[in-house]
Amino acid sequence: QVQLVESGGGLVQAGGSLRLSCASSLPAENHYDMGWFRQAAGEEREFVAAIIWGADRTHYTDSVKGRFTISMDYDKNMVYLQMNNLKPEDTAIYYCNAVRPTVMGWSAMFGYWGRGTQVTVSS
Repeated sequence: QVQLVESGGGLVQAGGSLRLSCASSLPAENHYDMGWFRQAAGEEREFVAAIIWGADRTHYTDSVKGRFTISMDYDKNMVYLQMNNLKPEDTAIYYCNAVRPTVMGWSAMFGYWGRGTQVTVSS
């Protein structure tokens, strides 16, 4: 079974920064593209960022462009999300997953989700 473990969330004031980490049991040799999603209270889960394996091409939802940076450590099989200039509207539980492009945008490849990590931004 796929294991996805997110960490690094916390409480931060607006304008602050956090770095999220994702450890997965996905086989590194499969070269999965990886991404981050978030779900605010009462809202549906939404795509945040994706990184293309090996090419380091990245994609972001418009609301985080210029503030968030997704990266991948191939040796450690880890994915990161550096979040700067955080805003209260970034408050959500953040999840990672393998991703694939669809006509509707980036979607999670697996139906399984980890527990996520809570990010709370105070104004």
